[in-house]
Amino acid sequence: MINVAVSGFAGRMGSAVVDAVTAADDMQVTCGIDPHGSSKVFAVYETVEQAVHAGGFDVLVDFTQPSVVEGNLRVALAAGIDCVVGTTGLANDKLEELAALAPEGTCLFYAPNFTTGAVLMMQFAKAAAPFFPEAEVLEFHHCNKKDAPSGTAVRTAQIISEARDGRQSAAPGKETEIAGCEGARGALVEGVPVHSVRSMGYVASQEVVFGSMGQTLTIRHDSWDRTSYMPGVLLGIRCVGDRQGLIVGLENFME
Repeated sequence: MINVAVSGFAGRMGSAVVDAVTAADDMQVTCGIDPHGSSKVFAVYETVEQAVHAGGFDVLVDFTQPSVVEGNLRVALAAGIDCVVGTTGLANDKLEELAALAPEGTCLFYAPNFTTGAVLMMQFAKAAAPFFPEAEVLEFHHCNKKDAPSGTAVRTAQIISEARDGRQSAAPGKETEIAGCEGARGALVEGVPVHSVRSMGYVASQEVVFGSMGQTLTIRHDSWDRTSYMPGVLLGIRCVGDRQGLIVGLENFME
């Protein structure tokens, strides 16, 4: 039985994680961490530091906010606790720095997206990237998302850039933006324009649009419910105990 602590358990994603872990037959929620949460089923702590001091869990799942996730991981990793992280906003160099805090045998697993469809979308984009001189990423999220662009969009842009050896998009860039409309061409992430839409009605969607002479290729993924993330979260929880160091991307556990 895998004992799990859920940081941010009172939020939308955190509560979905609690439900998914509770329904699984090989793991259980032993505590929740959230200054705004309460539970009659498991212990609740305001901070990760308090939870680590109390002990009783093998894996920390973090779905909090970019402003607090780094501090949570510093405490948990230093204590040798495996971490499954869905909170986006951490750069690769920061993840490497955090992973270095952990004793040998500890795993930091960070997934820009936990849905299998999104992972496949990124792999399809990787396959297409060398054959198209132009590529842009458009991501759509609910209006309460705390960061822009999304971690999935950033990771997708990185994958596209790597697949075409860092070659930038051939499409016109920021030099074409008219005065007063700066940002119209989006943010440039490793040479790939990325556009963020925030609106009611979305959970999480993304399009990758490739273009070449006389043709376009659009790859799209939609998550309409947060339950779509849960199989990936559970897979991460099950796998981190057998891994160590920093692992980025659910695809590493889907082989």
